[in-house]
Amino acid sequence: MHRRIGCAFPSHEPPPLSDRVTSFDIAAAAGVSQPTVSRALRGDRTVSAATRLRIAAIAEQLGYKVDRAASSLRRGEAKTLALLFFEDPLPDATAINPFFLSMLGSILKTCALRGYDLLTSFQQLSADWHKDYEDSRKADGLILLGYGDWETYRVRLEQLVGQKTRYVRWGSVEPNGLGLVLGCDNIGGGRDVARHLLNRGRKNVAFVGTASDHYPEFRDRYRGLCDVLRSAGLPVDPGLHVDALSSEQVGYDATRRLLARDIPFDALFAASDLIALGALRALDEAGRRVPEDVAVAGFDDIPAARLSRPPLTTVAQDYARAGALLVDTLVRQIAGETTENVMLPATLMVRVSA
Repeated sequence: MHRRIGCAFPSHEPPPLSDRVTSFDIAAAAGVSQPTVSRALRGDRTVSAATRLRIAAIAEQLGYKVDRAASSLRRGEAKTLALLFFEDPLPDATAINPFFLSMLGSILKTCALRGYDLLTSFQQLSADWHKDYEDSRKADGLILLGYGDWETYRVRLEQLVGQKTRYVRWGSVEPNGLGLVLGCDNIGGGRDVARHLLNRGRKNVAFVGTASDHYPEFRDRYRGLCDVLRSAGLPVDPGLHVDALSSEQVGYDATRRLLARDIPFDALFAASDLIALGALRALDEAGRRVPEDVAVAGFDDIPAARLSRPPLTTVAQDYARAGALLVDTLVRQIAGETTENVMLPATLMVRVSA
Protein backbone atom coordinates (compact mmCIF):
# COMPACT_ATOMS: atom_id res chain seq x y z
CA MET A 1 0.00 0.00 0.00
CA HIS A 2 1.40 3.38 -0.98
CA ARG A 3 1.52 5.86 1.88
CA ARG A 4 1.23 9.62 1.38
CA ILE A 5 2.80 12.05 3.82
CA GLY A 6 2.25 15.76 3.50
CA CYS A 7 4.90 18.42 3.84
CA ALA A 8 3.75 19.46 7.30
CA PHE A 9 5.40 17.76 10.27
CA PRO A 10 3.16 14.75 11.07
CA SER A 11 1.46 14.75 14.46
CA HIS A 12 0.27 11.13 14.46
CA GLU A 13 2.12 8.19 16.04
CA PRO A 14 5.04 6.65 14.14
CA PRO A 15 3.98 4.10 11.52
CA PRO A 16 4.11 0.40 12.38
CA LEU A 17 7.42 -1.40 11.75
CA SER A 18 5.84 -3.35 8.91
CA ASP A 19 5.28 -0.06 7.06
CA ARG A 20 8.94 0.76 6.43
CA VAL A 21 9.90 4.44 6.53
CA THR A 22 12.36 5.65 3.90
CA SER A 23 14.44 8.77 3.49
CA PHE A 24 11.94 9.90 0.83
CA ASP A 25 9.21 9.92 3.50
CA ILE A 26 11.39 12.10 5.72
CA ALA A 27 12.13 14.41 2.79
CA ALA A 28 8.39 14.82 2.12
CA ALA A 29 7.69 15.55 5.79
CA ALA A 30 10.55 18.05 6.04
CA GLY A 31 9.91 19.74 2.71
CA VAL A 32 13.42 19.08 1.43
CA SER A 33 15.00 16.81 -1.16
CA GLN A 34 15.99 13.21 -0.43
CA PRO A 35 19.72 13.96 -1.01
CA THR A 36 19.43 16.70 1.62
CA VAL A 37 18.02 14.14 4.07
CA SER A 38 20.88 11.75 3.34
CA ARG A 39 23.48 14.46 3.89
CA ALA A 40 21.79 15.68 7.06
CA LEU A 41 21.64 12.21 8.61
CA ARG A 42 25.36 11.76 7.86
CA GLY A 43 26.08 14.99 9.73
CA ASP A 44 27.22 16.76 6.56
CA ARG A 45 27.89 20.41 7.47
CA THR A 46 26.82 21.62 4.05
CA VAL A 47 23.31 21.26 5.51
CA SER A 48 22.53 23.95 8.10
CA ALA A 49 22.46 22.95 11.75
CA ALA A 50 18.78 23.89 12.06
CA THR A 51 17.84 21.72 9.10
CA ARG A 52 19.90 18.80 10.40
CA LEU A 53 18.14 19.01 13.77
CA ARG A 54 14.70 19.22 12.16
CA ILE A 55 15.37 16.24 9.91
CA ALA A 56 16.76 14.23 12.83
CA ALA A 57 13.62 14.96 14.86
CA ILE A 58 11.34 13.86 12.02
CA ALA A 59 13.40 10.71 11.48
CA GLU A 60 13.15 9.85 15.16
CA GLN A 61 9.38 10.40 15.29
CA LEU A 62 8.85 8.26 12.20
CA GLY A 63 11.04 5.50 13.63
CA TYR A 64 13.53 5.71 10.79
CA LYS A 65 16.66 3.56 11.17
CA VAL A 66 19.77 4.23 9.09
CA ASP A 67 20.93 1.17 7.15
CA ARG A 68 24.59 1.69 7.88
CA ALA A 69 25.78 -1.14 5.63
CA ALA A 70 23.84 0.16 2.63
CA SER A 71 24.93 3.72 3.28
CA SER A 72 28.58 2.67 3.50
CA LEU A 73 28.27 0.60 0.32
CA ARG A 74 26.94 3.59 -1.61
CA ARG A 75 29.93 5.63 -0.47
CA GLY A 76 32.34 2.85 -1.35
CA GLU A 77 33.28 2.33 2.30
CA ALA A 78 33.38 -0.81 4.42
CA LYS A 79 32.90 1.23 7.62
CA THR A 80 35.49 -1.14 9.05
CA LEU A 81 39.03 -0.68 10.32
CA ALA A 82 41.63 -3.45 10.45
CA LEU A 83 43.97 -3.82 13.42
CA LEU A 84 47.07 -5.84 12.50
CA PHE A 85 49.42 -7.27 15.11
CA PHE A 86 52.82 -8.36 13.85
CA GLU A 87 54.90 -11.23 15.08
CA ASP A 88 58.11 -10.55 17.00
CA PRO A 89 61.25 -12.53 16.09
CA LEU A 90 61.05 -14.58 19.30
CA PRO A 91 60.73 -18.34 19.97
CA ASP A 92 57.04 -17.89 20.84
CA ALA A 93 55.93 -15.76 17.90
CA THR A 94 52.28 -16.03 18.95
CA ALA A 95 52.85 -13.86 22.03
CA ILE A 96 51.53 -10.28 21.86
CA ASN A 97 53.13 -7.55 23.93
CA PRO A 98 50.86 -6.87 26.94
CA PHE A 99 51.19 -3.14 26.23
CA PHE A 100 49.36 -3.62 22.93
CA LEU A 101 46.71 -5.74 24.61
CA SER A 102 46.10 -2.90 27.07
CA MET A 103 45.70 -0.54 24.11
CA LEU A 104 43.18 -2.86 22.44
CA GLY A 105 40.30 -1.97 24.78
CA SER A 106 40.65 1.72 23.98
CA ILE A 107 40.79 0.99 20.23
CA LEU A 108 37.62 -1.10 20.38
CA LYS A 109 35.74 1.50 22.41
CA THR A 110 36.71 4.36 20.11
CA CYS A 111 35.78 2.37 17.00
CA ALA A 112 32.31 1.80 18.47
CA LEU A 113 31.93 5.50 19.28
CA ARG A 114 32.93 6.45 15.72
CA GLY A 115 30.57 3.90 14.12
CA TYR A 116 33.26 1.53 12.85
CA ASP A 117 33.63 -2.22 13.11
CA LEU A 118 37.09 -3.60 13.87
CA LEU A 119 38.81 -6.56 12.26
CA THR A 120 41.82 -7.95 14.10
CA SER A 121 44.49 -10.18 12.64
CA PHE A 122 47.87 -11.58 13.61
CA GLN A 123 50.22 -11.06 10.67
CA GLN A 124 53.55 -12.47 9.60
CA LEU A 125 55.97 -10.13 7.91
CA SER A 126 56.56 -12.83 5.31
CA ALA A 127 52.93 -12.63 4.14
CA ASP A 128 51.39 -10.13 1.72
CA TRP A 129 49.29 -8.52 4.45
CA HIS A 130 49.39 -5.15 2.70
CA LYS A 131 47.46 -6.61 -0.24
CA ASP A 132 44.96 -8.65 1.75
CA TYR A 133 43.21 -5.65 3.26
CA GLU A 134 43.76 -2.80 0.81
CA ASP A 135 43.20 -4.64 -2.45
CA SER A 136 40.18 -6.62 -1.23
CA ARG A 137 38.63 -3.54 0.43
CA LYS A 138 37.94 -5.47 3.61
CA ALA A 139 38.71 -2.31 5.56
CA ASP A 140 38.82 1.44 4.97
CA GLY A 141 42.16 1.75 6.75
CA LEU A 142 44.76 -0.08 8.83
CA ILE A 143 46.07 0.29 12.39
CA LEU A 144 49.49 -1.35 12.72
CA LEU A 145 50.88 -2.50 16.09
CA GLY A 146 54.28 -4.10 16.54
CA TYR A 147 56.83 -4.68 13.82
CA GLY A 148 59.84 -6.67 15.02
CA ASP A 149 62.89 -5.62 13.00
CA TRP A 150 62.33 -2.08 11.70
CA GLU A 151 64.57 -2.49 8.66
CA THR A 152 62.49 -5.45 7.45
CA TYR A 153 59.24 -3.71 8.31
CA ARG A 154 60.22 -0.53 6.46
CA VAL A 155 60.05 -2.31 3.09
CA ARG A 156 56.38 -3.20 3.65
CA LEU A 157 55.54 0.32 4.77
CA GLU A 158 57.07 1.66 1.57
CA GLN A 159 54.67 -0.59 -0.34
CA LEU A 160 51.73 0.78 1.65
CA VAL A 161 52.78 4.36 0.96
CA GLY A 162 53.28 3.55 -2.73
CA GLN A 163 49.74 2.23 -3.13
CA LYS A 164 48.29 5.10 -1.06
CA THR A 165 46.93 2.85 1.67
CA ARG A 166 45.34 4.73 4.56
CA TYR A 167 47.07 3.58 7.71
CA VAL A 168 48.44 4.71 11.04
CA ARG A 169 50.97 2.89 13.16
CA TRP A 170 52.36 2.94 16.68
CA GLY A 171 56.13 3.34 16.74
CA SER A 172 59.08 5.69 16.89
CA VAL A 173 58.13 9.23 15.82
CA GLU A 174 60.83 10.47 13.48
CA PRO A 175 60.89 13.29 10.88
CA ASN A 176 61.72 10.87 8.06
CA GLY A 177 59.24 8.20 9.13
CA LEU A 178 56.90 6.48 6.69
CA GLY A 179 53.24 7.39 6.81
CA LEU A 180 51.32 8.46 9.88
CA VAL A 181 52.87 7.41 13.18
CA LEU A 182 51.90 7.88 16.82
CA GLY A 183 54.34 7.10 19.57
CA CYS A 184 55.79 7.89 22.96
CA ASP A 185 58.64 10.24 23.90
CA ASN A 186 61.15 7.42 24.29
CA ILE A 187 64.19 9.67 24.62
CA GLY A 188 62.45 11.75 27.29
CA GLY A 189 61.40 8.61 29.14
CA GLY A 190 64.97 7.32 29.09
CA ARG A 191 66.22 10.61 30.48
CA ASP A 192 63.67 10.53 33.29
CA VAL A 193 64.77 7.05 34.32
CA ALA A 194 68.44 8.08 34.26
CA ARG A 195 67.85 11.20 36.37
CA HIS A 196 65.85 9.19 38.88
CA LEU A 197 68.58 6.56 39.23
CA LEU A 198 71.30 9.20 39.63
CA ASN A 199 69.21 10.99 42.25
CA ARG A 200 69.08 7.68 44.12
CA GLY A 201 72.88 7.69 44.19
CA ARG A 202 73.43 5.09 41.46
CA LYS A 203 76.52 5.59 39.29
CA ASN A 204 76.96 2.43 37.23
CA VAL A 205 73.82 1.90 35.17
CA ALA A 206 73.42 -1.15 32.94
CA PHE A 207 71.06 -1.19 29.97
CA VAL A 208 69.35 -4.37 28.75
CA GLY A 209 67.78 -4.02 25.31
CA THR A 210 68.78 -4.05 21.64
CA ALA A 211 69.54 -0.39 20.99
CA SER A 212 70.08 -0.15 17.23
CA ASP A 213 68.34 1.25 14.16
CA HIS A 214 66.63 -2.14 13.83
CA TYR A 215 64.75 -1.36 17.08
CA PRO A 216 64.43 2.45 17.17
CA GLU A 217 62.25 2.68 20.28
CA PHE A 218 64.80 0.76 22.37
CA ARG A 219 67.57 2.81 20.73
CA ASP A 220 65.92 6.07 21.80
CA ARG A 221 65.41 4.88 25.39
CA TYR A 222 69.12 4.04 25.56
CA ARG A 223 69.97 7.39 23.98
CA GLY A 224 68.06 9.21 26.72
CA LEU A 225 69.97 7.26 29.38
CA CYS A 226 73.33 8.03 27.77
CA ASP A 227 72.51 11.74 27.42
CA VAL A 228 72.01 12.09 31.16
CA LEU A 229 75.01 9.96 32.12
CA ARG A 230 77.33 12.02 29.93
CA SER A 231 75.84 15.31 31.19
CA ALA A 232 76.60 14.14 34.74
CA GLY A 233 80.21 13.38 33.78
CA LEU A 234 79.73 9.63 34.06
CA PRO A 235 81.12 7.16 31.51
CA VAL A 236 78.90 5.07 29.23
CA ASP A 237 80.45 1.61 29.57
CA PRO A 238 79.72 -0.62 26.52
CA GLY A 239 80.25 -3.61 28.78
CA LEU A 240 77.11 -2.68 30.70
CA HIS A 241 74.93 -2.86 27.60
CA VAL A 242 73.42 -6.23 26.69
CA ASP A 243 71.15 -6.81 23.67
CA ALA A 244 67.67 -8.21 24.34
CA LEU A 245 64.26 -8.26 22.66
CA SER A 246 61.01 -7.78 24.53
CA SER A 247 60.28 -11.00 26.38
CA GLU A 248 60.70 -12.11 29.97
CA GLN A 249 62.83 -15.13 29.07
CA VAL A 250 65.12 -13.08 26.81
CA GLY A 251 65.47 -10.50 29.60
CA TYR A 252 66.39 -13.24 32.04
CA ASP A 253 69.01 -14.71 29.71
CA ALA A 254 70.48 -11.29 28.89
CA THR A 255 70.81 -10.36 32.57
CA ARG A 256 72.60 -13.61 33.28
CA ARG A 257 75.08 -12.72 30.51
CA LEU A 258 75.50 -9.29 32.06
CA LEU A 259 76.23 -10.80 35.46
CA ALA A 260 78.75 -13.20 33.93
CA ARG A 261 80.81 -10.26 32.67
CA ASP A 262 81.59 -9.42 36.29
CA ILE A 263 81.46 -5.66 35.67
CA PRO A 264 80.09 -3.81 38.73
CA PHE A 265 76.69 -2.15 38.32
CA ASP A 266 74.26 -0.78 40.88
CA ALA A 267 71.31 -0.07 38.58
CA LEU A 268 69.68 -1.73 35.58
CA PHE A 269 67.44 -0.01 33.05
CA ALA A 270 65.50 -2.50 30.92
CA ALA A 271 64.16 -1.37 27.54
CA SER A 272 60.74 -2.88 28.37
CA ASP A 273 58.87 -4.19 31.38
CA LEU A 274 58.97 -7.74 30.02
CA ILE A 275 62.77 -7.56 29.91
CA ALA A 276 62.78 -6.05 33.42
CA LEU A 277 60.67 -8.89 34.81
CA GLY A 278 63.18 -11.39 33.48
CA ALA A 279 66.00 -9.30 34.94
CA LEU A 280 64.38 -9.37 38.39
CA ARG A 281 64.33 -13.17 38.31
CA ALA A 282 67.96 -13.41 37.20
CA LEU A 283 69.12 -10.97 39.87
CA ASP A 284 67.21 -12.84 42.56
CA GLU A 285 68.81 -16.14 41.55
CA ALA A 286 72.23 -14.46 41.67
CA GLY A 287 71.60 -13.20 45.20
CA ARG A 288 71.42 -9.52 44.17
CA ARG A 289 68.84 -7.66 46.25
CA VAL A 290 66.50 -5.22 44.53
CA PRO A 291 66.71 -2.29 45.15
CA GLU A 292 69.41 -2.52 47.85
CA ASP A 293 72.13 -3.93 45.58
CA VAL A 294 70.67 -3.14 42.15
CA ALA A 295 67.91 -0.64 41.36
CA VAL A 296 65.78 -1.86 38.43
CA ALA A 297 63.58 0.18 36.08
CA GLY A 298 61.56 -0.80 33.02
CA PHE A 299 59.45 0.86 30.32
CA ASP A 300 55.74 0.53 29.36
CA ASP A 301 53.94 0.12 32.72
CA ILE A 302 52.17 -3.10 31.77
CA PRO A 303 49.81 -4.51 34.47
CA ALA A 304 52.42 -7.04 35.62
CA ALA A 305 54.78 -4.19 36.57
CA ARG A 306 52.60 -3.37 39.58
CA LEU A 307 52.39 -7.01 40.64
CA SER A 308 56.07 -7.96 40.42
CA ARG A 309 58.23 -8.52 43.52
CA PRO A 310 59.22 -5.86 44.22
CA PRO A 311 56.79 -3.62 42.24
CA LEU A 312 58.59 -2.25 39.22
CA THR A 313 59.61 1.36 38.68
CA THR A 314 58.84 2.05 35.05
CA VAL A 315 57.86 4.58 32.41
CA ALA A 316 54.15 4.69 31.64
CA GLN A 317 52.82 5.12 28.13
CA ASP A 318 49.22 6.32 28.06
CA TYR A 319 47.71 3.32 26.27
CA ALA A 320 44.12 4.54 26.67
CA ARG A 321 44.85 7.86 24.98
CA ALA A 322 47.08 6.13 22.43
CA GLY A 323 44.33 3.74 21.35
CA ALA A 324 41.78 6.51 20.96
CA LEU A 325 44.20 8.70 18.99
CA LEU A 326 45.11 5.85 16.64
CA VAL A 327 41.46 5.39 15.70
CA ASP A 328 40.63 9.11 15.49
CA THR A 329 43.71 9.88 13.40
CA LEU A 330 42.89 7.10 10.95
CA VAL A 331 39.23 8.14 10.70
CA ARG A 332 40.28 11.73 9.93
CA GLN A 333 42.65 10.43 7.27
CA ILE A 334 39.85 8.38 5.70
CA ALA A 335 37.67 11.50 5.67
CA GLY A 336 40.37 13.42 3.81
CA GLU A 337 41.19 15.71 6.73
CA THR A 338 44.67 16.97 7.58
CA THR A 339 46.51 14.64 9.93
CA GLU A 340 49.95 14.65 11.50
CA ASN A 341 52.28 12.55 13.61
CA VAL A 342 51.73 12.67 17.37
CA MET A 343 54.25 12.08 20.17
CA LEU A 344 52.72 11.38 23.55
CA PRO A 345 54.57 12.22 26.78
CA ALA A 346 56.11 9.54 28.97
CA THR A 347 55.47 9.45 32.72
CA LEU A 348 57.88 7.99 35.27
CA MET A 349 56.13 5.68 37.77
CA VAL A 350 58.30 5.29 40.86
CA ARG A 351 57.83 2.05 42.78
CA VAL A 352 59.90 -0.12 45.13
CA SER A 353 62.37 -1.58 42.60
CA ALA A 354 64.19 1.73 42.13
